[in-house]
Amino acid sequence: MRVHRLIAIMLLIESRGKIKANELAAALETSVRSIYRDIDVLAEAGIPIVTTTGPNGGISLMEGYTVNLRQLNGDELIHLYLTGLGFHQGLQKESTLKLKNALLKLEKTMPPAYREDITKAKNVFYFDETPWWNERPAIPFLEKLRAALWHSHKLRVEYRKVNGERSSRTLRPYGLVVKQGEWYLVGYCEAAQGLRTFKCERMTAAEQLEEGYTIPADFSLEGYWSGTEKNFRQNCRAEEYYPVTLRLANPHPELVNRLEVLNNVTDHNTFILTVNMYSYEQACDKVMQLPGDIEVLEPLILREYIMEKIKLLQKMYF
Repeated sequence: MRVHRLIAIMLLIESRGKIKANELAAALETSVRSIYRDIDVLAEAGIPIVTTTGPNGGISLMEGYTVNLRQLNGDELIHLYLTGLGFHQGLQKESTLKLKNALLKLEKTMPPAYREDITKAKNVFYFDETPWWNERPAIPFLEKLRAALWHSHKLRVEYRKVNGERSSRTLRPYGLVVKQGEWYLVGYCEAAQGLRTFKCERMTAAEQLEEGYTIPADFSLEGYWSGTEKNFRQNCRAEEYYPVTLRLANPHPELVNRLEVLNNVTDHNTFILTVNMYSYEQACDKVMQLPGDIEVLEPLILREYIMEKIKLLQKMYF
């Protein structure tokens, strides 16, 4: 929504004092022309914006004017920033309350026309990220992880692997990564004496310690994730590997795009797919949701599970 970009422009101008149009365009991933149009809209709404030309020129607010950015505390700004990046998914109750508080403070500073837009947006848009059949796993310690990371405090966590093995670890959080709605903590594990990636939903306990730490100056979270994502995916596949072979009478492209396809073969007019369903338990849940023209070929134990399920349904309904 354009109103969100207008808010972001005002916050960026106030936080930097003066900023060039091309810098605003780059930060907000839009065109310079769009930025100038937004500046005109803000000026027409009564926001005293000053533009100057030349090497030291830029866009600024009239001296003495504020959009009350200073009334927001650090945590509120962090949550606004995370939300702007799309990190709102998975926010727990405490984080959500802080975010709402920050938005309320900003809303009060907006010109009346924009306050009306925000109010209307709240009333007519609702974002429900939970899937229909399976609830997204809760991450009860997400706020503790974020706080420890932000304040550079070590963490003591209890961690459960896929095989059920549990361990206690002392971590130095280096960063949080969200991929397809799932949260991962990148941190230095003191027991392993190296960087590791942890799936946040597998943490069964977390405690922020008083002891601090320093992230190495040459560490790049984006660089680390990009460099290790392939290996991490392979490790996850090794730990959570349960191949299931399916015969599809029709291609079902939307369904196939949601599956982790390991192999794909066309046999006459049918499609034979081998997909990773991660575990027997997850496979039992997933196969019962497949369209009726998809047959499970392997493993045999999964076919037997489907047959038993069908027998139970027949007894119930026939």
